[in-house]
Amino acid sequence: MRAVLIVNPNATSTTAAGRDLLAHALKSRLDLTVVHTDYRGHAVEIGQAACRDGIDLVIAHGGDGTVHDLVNGLLGLPGSPAPARLPAVAVVPGGSANVFARSLGIAADPIAATNQLIDLINVPDGRPRWRRIGLIDCGERWSVLNAGMGLDGEVVAAVEAEREKGHAVTPLRYIRAAVPVVLASTRRAPTLTLQLGDEAPVEGVHFVFVSNCAPWTYADARSVWTNPGTTFEAGMGVFATTSMKVLPTLRLVRQMVSKRPKLRAKQLIRDDDVAVLRVDAGDTPIATQIDGEYLGLRSSMTFRAVPDALDVVAPPAEESG
Repeated sequence: MRAVLIVNPNATSTTAAGRDLLAHALKSRLDLTVVHTDYRGHAVEIGQAACRDGIDLVIAHGGDGTVHDLVNGLLGLPGSPAPARLPAVAVVPGGSANVFARSLGIAADPIAATNQLIDLINVPDGRPRWRRIGLIDCGERWSVLNAGMGLDGEVVAAVEAEREKGHAVTPLRYIRAAVPVVLASTRRAPTLTLQLGDEAPVEGVHFVFVSNCAPWTYADARSVWTNPGTTFEAGMGVFATTSMKVLPTLRLVRQMVSKRPKLRAKQLIRDDDVAVLRVDAGDTPIATQIDGEYLGLRSSMTFRAVPDALDVVAPPAEESG
């Protein structure tokens, strides 16, 4: 099996020793080429080359950003012709959150994840256990995990500004960025209008999260839930609010970090299985993120759930939870 291992040497939790061990373990079982990402977006180009070269498997050793770039390189722009041969994707966690790997049931520890990957590839009947998952078509990019307009986009923009200054991206940095953004949003009028499928538009929305799996993200080891029923095999989750009053918002946040989330609130708009979502920001473009990457300001976005879009090396869905 021909495979490419993409290593992001700047990912939060990767080490030189760990990268060497991973490559050595995989080379004994795969026809492996190791490529290091040298700049932002390099994984996009590696994914494009993997399709052209007829590679069977691409393994990402990095964080969710590396996975996002790889998948967008493999698939190209949404709406473009599908590649003649699409490699499967595997992940060995190396970032700070690793939401994609965790949600697929991949071990958080890179060594354990490597052993898990080898077990999934070397099955007794010689047929690797690929899991087929859906993605979100965001118009100008594919989302592997989630997207956000408003509050979440502003937080990601603030964190990226800190990253540009050389500061490491950590859960604590996200929390520090989120507090002033949330406080500022309580003083602003809601501007978003949502339309879920063919339903009537909902006006007066402060922000919207769109997700491809659950949980939506992690705060260190703690899961943060927006749409507990959303899975990689179904439609996308939509989570939005029509109020940012402090006390109701704090109660909702408490539910989101609960071990057994029961998300109920008067201001909450939520659906765990949506095919199409249209978002209109009116005359004021709003901060937007996709998979933790700041997209910029957008006046409108359309998100579509695309089933059966990608093969991934992961335990079956019933084992990943």
